[in-house]
Amino acid sequence: MPRVCAVIFDAYGTLLDVHTAMSRHAARLGPTWPAISADWRAKQIEYTWVRSLAGPQHHRDFWHLTDEALAWTAARHGVTDAALLTDVLQNYRRLDAFADAVPVLTRLRDGGIHRAILSNGNPGMLADAVRAAGIEPLLDAVLSVESAGVFKPDPRVYRLATERFAVPADEMAFVSSNAWDAFGAHAFGFQVFWINRSSAPGEYDLATTATELRDLAALPDALAL
Repeated sequence: MPRVCAVIFDAYGTLLDVHTAMSRHAARLGPTWPAISADWRAKQIEYTWVRSLAGPQHHRDFWHLTDEALAWTAARHGVTDAALLTDVLQNYRRLDAFADAVPVLTRLRDGGIHRAILSNGNPGMLADAVRAAGIEPLLDAVLSVESAGVFKPDPRVYRLATERFAVPADEMAFVSSNAWDAFGAHAFGFQVFWINRSSAPGEYDLATTATELRDLAALPDALAL
């Protein structure tokens, strides 16, 4: 494969810990908060797929879907504290970066590799997130699906990265913790690195189409930097 000149990262779940929003309120949510958070994440992603498949007239931005998914999840788990839900939702705009995110982005920068986010998030929530996580200065671009009007894994989303850097997909690495996103990136033609933090079972033939890593810290060596 050609040498990589740019690395494109998914944001939520890859650079940013999506469970931060609920873990900060674990005492108020109770011991089942991890299950509540997992349901929120699953419903949030489900909503992006359904609205993309239904057609452009049904598109809503990721912040709206995140809010709707939280309302569904709260109803499912019997969380009725409106103030708590407001706090949780607002914390989604200020997620923690994973501990390995800043060191890896710094090493890529020092190695002369372009760095960008390509995310389902809308521009406003992404701007808040990268600023709060302390990674904004380490990125060359923060790309939102809103420029394409559809969510991942639609190829129009991945094309935003090749257009931004004017580089063919096979000269770029795409890094995601979401297997379905990794598959979409492979289908588009990127060199794909699947960050499998939870040791999830393989799927979408990623064993043969992507490089599986346990965390971001392994990425620079995988890129031969």
